Amino acid sequence: MLKINGQDIAASPSSFVVTTMDLDDGESSVRTADGTLNRDRIAVKRQIEMSWGVLRWSDISAILKSMDGVFFDVTYPDPMAGTHLTKSFYVGNRPAPFAVQQGNDILWNGLKVTLTEK
Repeated sequence: MLKINGQDIAASPSSFVVTTMDLDDGESSVRTADGTLNRDRIAVKRQIEMSWGVLRWSDISAILKSMDGVFFDVTYPDPMAGTHLTKSFYVGNRPAPFAVQQGNDILWNGLKVTLTEK
């Protein structure tokens, strides 16, 4: 189950990777002269990387439009929580390579997105 803003995603990704990230305070997380790390973790966030194989024009358009807000809710299976979570994310670059034109339709191959928790 993968949803964006409560709606099923238009096409299932062929690759789906969840990364759990620690965010440290840049000023107070430092190494001492003997190499010891003094770390101040300020948050634990998720990053989701997804990619798709061949997509019809209507499907790639629906996927990209679902992520056009500054922030949006994503419901996804979280490996650390062991259940589905809904969190607010934003999207980075969204490369969408052209594959081939088929009549009036264009097939796109290799859409990749990286979502980062707000």
